[in-house]
This record gives sequence, structure tokens and C-alpha cells, in this order.
Amino acid sequence: MSKKTNKFSAESFGKETTEAPQENTFYFGKQNFKWMLIGLAFIVVGFLLMMGHDANTVDGKFDPNSWNEDIFSIRRIRIAPLFVVIGFVIEVYAILKRK
Repeated sequence: MSKKTNKFSAESFGKETTEAPQENTFYFGKQNFKWMLIGLAFIVVGFLLMMGHDANTVDGKFDPNSWNEDIFSIRRIRIAPLFVVIGFVIEVYAILKRK
């Protein structure tokens, strides 16, 4: 008896084959989506931490004669960008993670 290497052959033409149903071939699983949502949350929190008044705003009003030092706060300069970068790293991990 010869070993069949092809899925289709002349011998099996017209005959029904009972193969197992094809499993889901979608690349992303539940874990991937969970990590994507976590990464998205980090990015959103990072951008929210960056929000605030600009350099010439005092008490919600634009004043060209004043300077708001709050734009150089640790929250805006260090923590918020760190959250955004961590979020993007998590997104890359979520995309590359296999099931």
C-alpha cells in the first residue's frame, strides 16, 4: 500500500471524506485581547496625566504676563510619558504573544 502525500487523489475523487472541522485560525486569543486592553488603559492614563493648564494660564484664564511652573511637574514630564511608553510596550507584547 502506498503512502498518500496529497490531500486529494484520483482514488478519492467523488468520495466523501470525514475530516475534523477546521479549528479557529484567528491569531488573537482571549489573553491577547486582555493584554491589549491593559496596554490601552496605560496609554489613556498616561495622556490623562499629561493634561493640565498651559504655561500662560492662571486660574483658567490666559495671561501673557504670567508663567505657570506646573508644566514642568514630575507628573507631566516623567510619570505620564512613562505610562504611555509602558502602554505601547504592552501593546507590542499583546500583538506578538502566541496562544
